[in-house]
Amino acid sequence: MTQSEAPAERPAETPAPRRKGEVAAVIVAAGRGERAGQSTEGPKQYRLIGGKPVLRHTLETFLADPRIGRIVVAIHPDDEALFAEATAGLCDPRVRAIHGGHSRQASTRLALLALYDPEPQTVLIHDGVRPFIDRELIDRIIGAVEEGRGALPALPVADTVKRAGPAGFIAETVPRHDLHAAQTPQGFPFALIAAAHDRAHKLGREDFTDDASIAEWAKIPVRLVAGAVDNIKLTWARDIALADERLNRPSAFPDVRTGNGYDVHTFTDGDAVILCGVSIPHTKRLSGHSDADVGLHALTDALLATCGAGDIGTHFPPSDPQWKGAASHIFLEHAARIVREAGGRIANADVTIICEAPKVGPHREAMTAALSTMLGIAPHRISIKATTNEKMGFIGREEGIAAIATASVIYPGEVPA
Repeated sequence: MTQSEAPAERPAETPAPRRKGEVAAVIVAAGRGERAGQSTEGPKQYRLIGGKPVLRHTLETFLADPRIGRIVVAIHPDDEALFAEATAGLCDPRVRAIHGGHSRQASTRLALLALYDPEPQTVLIHDGVRPFIDRELIDRIIGAVEEGRGALPALPVADTVKRAGPAGFIAETVPRHDLHAAQTPQGFPFALIAAAHDRAHKLGREDFTDDASIAEWAKIPVRLVAGAVDNIKLTWARDIALADERLNRPSAFPDVRTGNGYDVHTFTDGDAVILCGVSIPHTKRLSGHSDADVGLHALTDALLATCGAGDIGTHFPPSDPQWKGAASHIFLEHAARIVREAGGRIANADVTIICEAPKVGPHREAMTAALSTMLGIAPHRISIKATTNEKMGFIGREEGIAAIATASVIYPGEVPA
């Protein structure tokens, strides 16, 4: 682990070629945290929760992800001793601390400058005082960043929003149907967001509150990705106290729920079947009101079952003509969104496809990748299997295909009385 001051400007020489596919991280931790009040432990990023500094929790999550390469932490010049104490024992060469600037925006720019030579391909920019970031959210952000496009984790605004008028009276109610609360880490192609920060700095623009707003100003498209309910920013002293209580309280009973789903469709004339979002050439196709993807239909029902939200027909009635020929990823993503809005985290998705043909094995990797994108979870949390019916019954006679799915979801638990 190294400490140094970042250069004031982008290196004038041509940077070395970037490391192919490298994902770097910037963790912004140079603030004074006045709203959290004074503490002998220092600014809020160094206060203890669960026996460890807030910033240590944040760093450990990023270091545990094997895809994260270099990590630059922007700290206040007065906090070198606090940072050394907070990271004692980590001894990871990927981590470098640099001195931040007078604002979050300035600190982020300096941290980005420290990532030149060579440039990473992707950079994740995260608030150091969001210690409950998890691997699943990091996976979603990395997966959503593409060439020319960033990604922002966000949650739909649940409260009614009011705009204040003169003398503290309500001026208007703001429609919330398309409002989202932004989180971090925010992910971008490195070259684009670094150039946007440089341009804003040279123009004297210091009014951006996050990196997505700079990207918006620079005309960089940013895709909204499902955030995480637990990924809170510790702002007030009460936030820190609650975080410490959460990590120190007696073990709560985890509210783990399992849902099952089953679907079957018959064959009709065609030249391909769609299974788990992948089109597979075949001598027939599956008949149904939508695209008849039995794998996604079964998994949709399994997810909905974990929070008592009915079944696929409840949300997408086959009698409704708008779903005729619809791609079934719409159904699965809708179910995943319902689960997350209920506070659930998808822990595992398991699909078994039952058919005599076509062969599923050669397409398993593509199916897993498709489900990973639809559900926003890592591929290692997905299992896709196939079996025959040993020539018995309608499946054995190759009259159709069936699928069985199981989903496990973790919902917020309660401490036992």
